[in-house]
Amino acid sequence: MSVEIWLAYTLAATILLAIPGPTILLVVSQSLGQGRRVVPSAVAGVTLGDATAMIVSLLGLGALLATSATLFQLFKWVGVAYLIYLAWRMWQGARHVSLPTLGGASQAPIAKAKIFRDAFVVTALNPKSIVFFVAFLPQFVDPAQAAWPQLLILGSTFLVLAAINTALYGYLAGWLRQRLKSRSLLAGAQRVGAGFLFSAGLLTAAWSRSN
Repeated sequence: MSVEIWLAYTLAATILLAIPGPTILLVVSQSLGQGRRVVPSAVAGVTLGDATAMIVSLLGLGALLATSATLFQLFKWVGVAYLIYLAWRMWQGARHVSLPTLGGASQAPIAKAKIFRDAFVVTALNPKSIVFFVAFLPQFVDPAQAAWPQLLILGSTFLVLAAINTALYGYLAGWLRQRLKSRSLLAGAQRVGAGFLFSAGLLTAAWSRSN
């Protein structure tokens, strides 16, 4: 693979990642609700979710999803249900928000494993991500060279870019939360995050294999 192809791929992937989708809306919602301290767990979940989606895509599930309407709809509606469940849970949690401390953290403890799980599930169960990897990565593979080393480079690059993109969105949302100085404003921010998640669920529900 030439440096020029890798740079073109990196630029294209960066632009695509910068467009917020369900995963980014989830991380923004988590950060608005609980602050910047959730970002590392969310980034880890998103990265593992993307890696999982990429692996199953390259193993053939992506092609199967692209041709099987039933399987695509199954993945899609499981993802929609989970996003709406998370939105409801976040909306309910707005009644129990606590103010950030001087050190930048909220007084209430967080379940890092739950943050990680939610980010992983939303990312890995997104059928569009799985189909995307099948359609996107091979376009930058040189057929004159071994495919798997190139796919490894392209996949690793995507994961690094996705982690950076997720962290930027998460820390920005956490920074905005830190500027809020009243419990009512924090509760409002968390409800906005719940609205983001609900919107992500509706967006996912509207997707079809032809999009």
